[in-house]
Amino acid sequence: QVQLVESGGGLVQPGGSLRLSCAASGMIFSGTTMAWYRQAPGNPRELVARFTRGGNTVYADSVKDRFTISRDNAKNTVYLQMNNLKPEDTAVYYCNRFPEATILNGYWGRGTQVTVSS
Repeated sequence: QVQLVESGGGLVQPGGSLRLSCAASGMIFSGTTMAWYRQAPGNPRELVARFTRGGNTVYADSVKDRFTISRDNAKNTVYLQMNNLKPEDTAVYYCNRFPEATILNGYWGRGTQVTVSS
């Protein structure tokens, strides 16, 4: 049974940094293209960053040059380093497979809340 546990969120001032972690279990992690998504209140879920099949990274324009996705296959964990945070980055952040069509049984973890505010 797939389980995704996101952590590392919190309240941070504009310009600050956070590092999110996502621990995965119940799946073949090393061969899976993983991604980070986020959802702000009243908005649809959006893709923030992902890996390609070749191991490269792709970012939403809104986070490019500020966020970095990485992974540690030995720990079945994917990370999101977020720098120079802005109030518009406030959202619940989730990790999951990419593309969404490959997500098993529509499962999503609980996510981790990121709030950027002074």
